Amino acid sequence: MRPLIGQREPQGMRHDPSPSKWQYRYERWMLTPIYRRLIRTGLPVLMVSALVGIYVMDGDRRQAISDGYNDMVRSFQQRPEFMLSAMAVDGVDTETATAIRSVLNYNFPVSSFDLDLEEGRRRVEEVAVVERATLRIKPGGILQVLVTPRVPVAMWRQGDALHLVDASGRVIADVQSRGDRAELPLIAGDGAKDALTEAMSIFAAAGPVAPRVRGLVRMGERRWDVVLDRDQRILLPETDAVTSFERVVVMSQTQDLLERDVAVVDMRNKDRPTLRLGESGAAEMRRINADVSGAGN
Repeated sequence: MRPLIGQREPQGMRHDPSPSKWQYRYERWMLTPIYRRLIRTGLPVLMVSALVGIYVMDGDRRQAISDGYNDMVRSFQQRPEFMLSAMAVDGVDTETATAIRSVLNYNFPVSSFDLDLEEGRRRVEEVAVVERATLRIKPGGILQVLVTPRVPVAMWRQGDALHLVDASGRVIADVQSRGDRAELPLIAGDGAKDALTEAMSIFAAAGPVAPRVRGLVRMGERRWDVVLDRDQRILLPETDAVTSFERVVVMSQTQDLLERDVAVVDMRNKDRPTLRLGESGAAEMRRINADVSGAGN
């Protein structure tokens, strides 16, 4: 018999500590940054995207998601602090303010998110009497429209119509009669508003003659006639009209030219002004000529 003491159990096959082929490849992949990011981030994202894509493939689900999002946005935009309840138009008269309200046509209350302030400003500035406009939201739910109006500098007669024009020559309003804005200088004729800058310079040069000036008439869209009271006219040239008018004003002061019976002062030839006498002056001139002729005989 064999002794029991000192005997060992038969040992099984030892475990090989080296990694398997696939484990080795996996460990190598995990040491590569691009593969590590792909496995840790890319695969989960891909799986989530696939699940979401499968979910939204159904049209009813897509519509439900869209409706839910829109309801959430609308609920946020219609919170009380974003709602506007009224509009204030400042800087213009009541009639113009009414026209601006009609152009904007906002139905209050309205959310500030529903308003395009830049588009509103553009629409307000299309109103003839408006030069500039600013739209802003004030505390308390007020939409303020701050307007800089155009200022009329002259009245333009076009046929039977009367218009108010600003310094740029833009028509800003119509009037019924000359007396509505009698303090404004009057211009008339086709193309008169397009030469408004020169016209205003002529009015400014009138000086002591200004109370007698009734207006300026544009002739052939090329030059001006100055119309005075007592049916007198000053015909100005196409160029240097202001200088020519100033010469007439000086002659009126020094020689009482416009106080005489003169119907027309023709300055179209700057080197040789011409006078046309009135009826009584012409009659007197004929009488003098006749007397001279008789004396000569």
